[in-house]
Amino acid sequence: MFLLSQIQSNLYSGYISLKLARVKKVRINVLGLSVSQTQSGAYALVLAEEDGDRRIPIIIGPVEAQSIAIQLEGLTPPRPLTHDLFLNVARAFDITIKEVLIYKLEEGIFYAEIDCVQKGKEIRIDSRTSDAVALALRFDCPIYTTEDIMDKAGIVIEQEKTKDDLDESTDSDEENAEDLAELSLDDLNEILNEAVQEEDYERASKIRDEIKRRTRK
Repeated sequence: MFLLSQIQSNLYSGYISLKLARVKKVRINVLGLSVSQTQSGAYALVLAEEDGDRRIPIIIGPVEAQSIAIQLEGLTPPRPLTHDLFLNVARAFDITIKEVLIYKLEEGIFYAEIDCVQKGKEIRIDSRTSDAVALALRFDCPIYTTEDIMDKAGIVIEQEKTKDDLDESTDSDEENAEDLAELSLDDLNEILNEAVQEEDYERASKIRDEIKRRTRK
């Protein structure tokens, strides 16, 4: 019975792999994260078409959003997060991720697969899209979706802002920059460590940018 079940599973996996191999893939990149306007406590992960103007917004949870944001900002948490642990375990067993594919959109839910490779053998693993993206960033592997999903969910996000919006954003950024500008490099490094320890990664990213700005001079 077990053998029959295993054969059926292998046949199904082979069928899915063959089916996915025939679809037209579109490479996408992580454009950024924003607070969701539709779900309280959630975030919108925005994926951008590499050779086009279409964007795919995907609603994800705060834990996955934090994990993605940390990697985008190049920060190191005091203790490994779940996706960091996966990376460490994969390295220990000589496993790499070849690519991530968001292959299905059904009732507003995106489905993804992680294409893992170990000693020349490829294995496709089903995954939530948010986890797949967090891992793709850590393994530095490409992210793809299908042309069909791009046609269904892809939108062109307006980048234009009003003058008032730009002025307000500029004033806020200038105030933060002025506060950090008064601190020495030693002070900045100290509060950067404090921000990371407290898991205040938004503040940590601003401090890190100020440190980089000074060291480039």
